[in-house]
Amino acid sequence: MAMPVVTRFAPSPTGYLHIGGARTALFNWLYSRHTGGTMLLRIEDTDRERSTDAATAAILEGLTWLGLTWEGEPISQFERAPRHREVAEELVRLGKAYYCYASQEELTEMREKARAEGKPPRYDGRWRDRDPSEAPAGVKPVIRIKAPQDGETLVLDRVQGDVRFPNKDLDDFIILRSDGVPTYMHAVVVDDHDMGVTHIIRGDDHLTNAARQTVIYTAMGWDVPVMAHIPLIHGADGAKLSKRHGALGVDAYRAMGYLPEALLNYLARLGWSHGDDEVMSIENMIGWFEIEDVNKGAARFDFAKLEALNGVHMRQMDDKKLFDIFVATLPYLPGGDAILGGLDDTRKSQLLAAMPGLKERAKTLIELADGAGFLFAQRPLPLDEKAAGLLAGPAKDILKGAHAALATVAASDWTAANAEAAIREFAVRENVKLGGVAQPLRAALTGKSTSPGVFDVLAVLGRDESLARISDQID
Repeated sequence: MAMPVVTRFAPSPTGYLHIGGARTALFNWLYSRHTGGTMLLRIEDTDRERSTDAATAAILEGLTWLGLTWEGEPISQFERAPRHREVAEELVRLGKAYYCYASQEELTEMREKARAEGKPPRYDGRWRDRDPSEAPAGVKPVIRIKAPQDGETLVLDRVQGDVRFPNKDLDDFIILRSDGVPTYMHAVVVDDHDMGVTHIIRGDDHLTNAARQTVIYTAMGWDVPVMAHIPLIHGADGAKLSKRHGALGVDAYRAMGYLPEALLNYLARLGWSHGDDEVMSIENMIGWFEIEDVNKGAARFDFAKLEALNGVHMRQMDDKKLFDIFVATLPYLPGGDAILGGLDDTRKSQLLAAMPGLKERAKTLIELADGAGFLFAQRPLPLDEKAAGLLAGPAKDILKGAHAALATVAASDWTAANAEAAIREFAVRENVKLGGVAQPLRAALTGKSTSPGVFDVLAVLGRDESLARISDQID
């Protein structure tokens, strides 16, 4: 019987949940879901200078918005420091680690000597085999692990393949500082072991850490989890993703009007693929995800692709579901509060009725809000420049005729189809092209030159509001 899979996402709370972190969380979540396992969450808050509660809250909110759920309470690494110390001292007792009393001056001298000889700066192991009775008085020691000195450490990586590290490069690194604070390298191993983590999926910037961490696992006689180091995300220019590329917090993507599903679909496709499938539901991704299918090379982040994919997800989504997500996102969208304020029951039903036409023309929720603006506009409508142009000159006469034609449709018969029939009949009678009537009508009804289909707009606004808006532009 194989052990159930346990993955973990372990962000540092020094800022928001950035897009690379979100993808790492997604891959951990997908793999745990795919295998029927669990994902745990650990906040790596040992850096007390830089860790903040606000950042922790932002990370949890970002994960929740994306729907990346974890099992149990988030674990604080900082709170587990006593346990990390206990393991470090246990390693000393086992003869696998030792107290090192080297002073800052000695370490500086060591570094400079190595540099002069053209070697990488390494600790030279001077306390590795000395008797602690030789310890200088009043010096608080650090604890260093006894790294193997010959041979190599092998990391069996599900993405990178077998990666070999010559042990001569892995000096006796510190696991407990002189003030009793564990190093990150050590804390991670103890936490992953105690949390029962079976699979470590993280950025490939941790690959060299994997060799050092393997040394600690081996020294304690613990099983080494399965490792999978995934490539980092790069910008469109091939450089490591930075703020100027859009390495923004997940909250920024919400404010740009992206759907969580579409963002997850896009992130999954950054560095992982399933045949030629571009558009995937959450269920597809869970069913298809295998760590081995993650590419070794870095993926490039492309806003145009994300936007196109978001548009596809919006068009494919059930109108009511899209409506609910849209309303829930309004507080985060620019100008969203104004729409939210005017969203009474009438407007809600109008917005839902307009959804099929609105989503055809929008790639983001911001564009959806923009398209829905005509529902919330107050009479007389402000006209944009193009709309004002469409209503100049002879358009007024056409509008008068269109108003009269539409006025013949009774309130009980007011539908898009009946409104269209009345306008077509008028256009034929007056010998004008349908577009010649539809364009000024659209401008009068929405104040813009683009909108959902003009007959859908008439149906959604209703008879009274439609006729009143047209009248405003005739007078």
